[in-house]
Amino acid sequence: MDFKDYYETLGVPRGAGADEIQKAYRKLARKFHPDVSKESDAEARFKEIAEAYEVLKDPEKRDKYDRFGQAWKARQTGAAPPPGFEEFSFDFGGFPGGAPFGGGSGFSNFFEMLFGQATAERGEGWASWANEGRGGWARPGANREAQIVLGLEEAARGGVRELELGDPATGSGRRIRVNLPRGVLPGQSVRVQGQGGAGRGSAPAGDLLLRVVLAPHARFRLEGRDLHATVDVSPWEAALGGEADLPTLDGRVRVRIPAGTSSGKRIRVRGRGYPGSKHQAAGDLIAELRVVLPDALTPRERELFEQLRAASEFRPRGAGND
Repeated sequence: MDFKDYYETLGVPRGAGADEIQKAYRKLARKFHPDVSKESDAEARFKEIAEAYEVLKDPEKRDKYDRFGQAWKARQTGAAPPPGFEEFSFDFGGFPGGAPFGGGSGFSNFFEMLFGQATAERGEGWASWANEGRGGWARPGANREAQIVLGLEEAARGGVRELELGDPATGSGRRIRVNLPRGVLPGQSVRVQGQGGAGRGSAPAGDLLLRVVLAPHARFRLEGRDLHATVDVSPWEAALGGEADLPTLDGRVRVRIPAGTSSGKRIRVRGRGYPGSKHQAAGDLIAELRVVLPDALTPRERELFEQLRAASEFRPRGAGND
């Protein structure tokens, strides 16, 4: 998996505005600046933060990144690619006469422009297949995209999962193993190298990009990395206070219910929400309390409620509005 989630790097949601992105960048830049930070990986983190901000602050770059992920730089120009290179954008303006193959070194420069980054990351052997272009096009396989639907607990714990992939063209299928990162978020993509379209010639196969979708959960609602839940309390617990056990993704936690609690009051339990990632802390558990009554009152309960009504001077709707 080689996906860089710029939003997660800055700790902002995908719909964050420019001000929120700038605020997050400034906060992280101050924290991880190599001149002031004592973190062991400060320099690397600072570079990651700067890279993410450079893309997300620019509306045009951000739009390309949202649509094409890590391939957004290849979409910087708009010229039509030759057959099979639809994943790339071409700009021949840097070559004499506008033609990439016109001179002795034009061909190698052309492929260096296209695949130099891949060469730097994978080693010189990665670009060797490009030289086959002298006798006929060799091209990498196309990346494929698919959705993977996960339960909330399954996405939270991550781990290895086996998937069945079908080929609509041939009707055949194959099984692959995917190592899901712990705490993967909806909308993020998990890259499985070499499981995309087949390459031509000696070029490598493309990658499979699995976009994560979370199935609805019966109890929790995920917002960012915070988990939201509703907890029912009795009228006497709301009035007098008490304690309640709240469910979490990894057990239960006991919290105190303050006396005088009304429906809608929220209790926040730090760090007991959705798991964190390498660059982001775990979320919180946010429980919204809801005062509920029994479905049917016993004679004794009705008697006590009538006594309370007679004795109480509380007027929830104000004087004169009964």
